[in-house]
Amino acid sequence: MNKMRLEFLSRSDNERFARTVAAAFMLELDPTVEQLSEVKTAISEAVTNAVIHGYDGSEGIIVLEGTLDKNAVKFSVIDRGIGIRDIEKAREPLYSGKPEMERSGMGFTIMEAFMDSIEVESAPGKGTRVTMTKTVEAEDEG
Repeated sequence: MNKMRLEFLSRSDNERFARTVAAAFMLELDPTVEQLSEVKTAISEAVTNAVIHGYDGSEGIIVLEGTLDKNAVKFSVIDRGIGIRDIEKAREPLYSGKPEMERSGMGFTIMEAFMDSIEVESAPGKGTRVTMTKTVEAEDEG
């Protein structure tokens, strides 16, 4: 088992940094290019949500935690921002808490499509934790 933890400011340019760190961390599992891309996209969505919705333009800290265990990787993206009042509503495709922005409202849908599981924990005024897991199966050679 291996673990990592990274803290960074809630700036949109740090989204690229977070997804690169996540990809590098999971290289030990020998993922395919497609699997790496899927995880990077899911991390990007979670970090972007924390920047835009969690901190609503103010500066805060985002934490990226990762765990490797056997052939699975688990990442958590954590903020201590404004939180989500209605998690089920927020997870609906095309729902956006900021309809005035040019955003698609597909963040959670994308995370769910690319990861094996996603869990969202949040409380208003306390922040949000999005935990995503992906199993990396060995490629059949033949």
